[in-house]
Amino acid sequence: MCQVFISADPHLYESRARSVRLHGVATSIRLENLFWNVLDAIARRDGMSVPQLCTKLYDELIEARGEVDNFASFLRVCSGRYLALQLSGGIPQDASIPIASLNAQRVLATERWPMAALAAVPQPGLAARAA
Repeated sequence: MCQVFISADPHLYESRARSVRLHGVATSIRLENLFWNVLDAIARRDGMSVPQLCTKLYDELIEARGEVDNFASFLRVCSGRYLALQLSGGIPQDASIPIASLNAQRVLATERWPMAALAAVPQPGLAARAA
């Protein structure tokens, strides 16, 4: 099993900082290259650059939540959810279809079952520790 993961290209898990302007303030975000690659794919789908996507996500997160505790972690989760939603069929594999054109409720409906199922998967050793 480990060979599947440890054989990854080291470039994918090297981190890189990128400068982004959020609410007029230049800030640096450090992510692993794999996440920058996924964010680039998301941005290109909707005709944006990665800095534009980051700004849009930040602004919408502020509007919805009122604050951002860890924006880099939020971007990592966005990347993972994008890939998971593609696997579940919520987001089409066809990159020519903009995400903005999708019905958000329909996309989110595809996420609920798989994520709930993952949360219900028993973790080895947890039962023994709880006893």
